Amino acid sequence: MYAVIKTGGKQYRVAANEKILIEKLEGDAGDQVQFTEVLMVGNGADVAVGAPLVVGATVVGEIEKQARGPRIIIFKKRRRKHYRRRNGHRQDLTAVTITEILTGGAKPAVKAKAAPAPAAAAVSEAPAPKAKAKKAEAAEGEVAPKAAAKPKKAKAEKADKE
Repeated sequence: MYAVIKTGGKQYRVAANEKILIEKLEGDAGDQVQFTEVLMVGNGADVAVGAPLVVGATVVGEIEKQARGPRIIIFKKRRRKHYRRRNGHRQDLTAVTITEILTGGAKPAVKAKAAPAPAAAAVSEAPAPKAKAKKAEAAEGEVAPKAAAKPKKAKAEKADKE
């Protein structure tokens, strides 16, 4: 079974368990994404073409990673006019694995997400008072040993000449 979907102003022919690179989508790795703009669904000799979209068809995928495309250089030049412009671009892309193609208004299987660990928040709060104490000592006018400036060579040489 395959489908033709529209996303990011482009059309892609996809099948189940296929990986595609598309224009950037919002979400993190592991998030589920649904493509509702399905233009065509094919299953062997049976092909359903939408006008413009297939009613009740949805393609479900999982975001693998957020990536960037290759570097493209744009160079403009007009000969004998002293005009040259150089510019570059890297497109933001999303790698998606197609998990299933649904027809007839079927709902996708919901993937369970893992809850974040609360222990990490407690650890990050502990070092904050120490940092404030060091800033308070520096504000009172005490000079830290690292802050003591060494005399420059030029000043030392002037002192030797006199």
